[in-house]
Amino acid sequence: MFDRISGVYDRMNQVMTAGLHHRWRARAAELAEVEEGGRVLDVATGTGDLAIELASLVGPEGHVVGSDFSEPMLDLARDKSDARHLEGVRFEWANAMELPYPDGVFDAATVGFGARNFNDLKRGLTEMTRVVKPGGHVVVLEITTPTKPPLSTFHRLWFDRLVPALGKFAGDAAAYDYLPNSVKRFPEPEGLASVMAEAGLERIRWVLTAGGIIAIHVGRKPAA
Repeated sequence: MFDRISGVYDRMNQVMTAGLHHRWRARAAELAEVEEGGRVLDVATGTGDLAIELASLVGPEGHVVGSDFSEPMLDLARDKSDARHLEGVRFEWANAMELPYPDGVFDAATVGFGARNFNDLKRGLTEMTRVVKPGGHVVVLEITTPTKPPLSTFHRLWFDRLVPALGKFAGDAAAYDYLPNSVKRFPEPEGLASVMAEAGLERIRWVLTAGGIIAIHVGRKPAA
């Protein structure tokens, strides 16, 4: 599915979020608390926007790996990176359920709008925690479901009706039917925090933005 929609993915993100997704990714990158020269992993990187935000924080001496299981998405991410002449950014295929990296090699790990696609959320978060150094952070940027009107009403209208309609216009109705369904299945902020704790993280907190439609969670891997 993600291979199929790779060509329209960025344009659809821009339309569905009114361009605000870049701001949310920038905030998620800040919460990773990485320094210049740091090493960061962005899981389910898609077309690489969050990895590119992270690259601006770690600088040319740092290193960012963006991993995904869709090669067409990764190709677009590489094109973006090359166009910006970014150094120290690498995009490569990886399965989030079995990350091909040793324990404790990254200063932080992030996932932006990809955690709800994990077929086992706890396992994916446990893998992200495993590859982070003790004291490092795991950040999860995701859509959440507001519970109070008027945002709850807008959210239902947008995701249940308008997003699938946009999907038909983009030529892949099934993919954009999947989006609202994946959001409904995903835990609420408190539930996600509990799964992050089960994955081995501590000091978990989250920020709600966009009126409560977007949640950014951050947890810390216990120091050795």
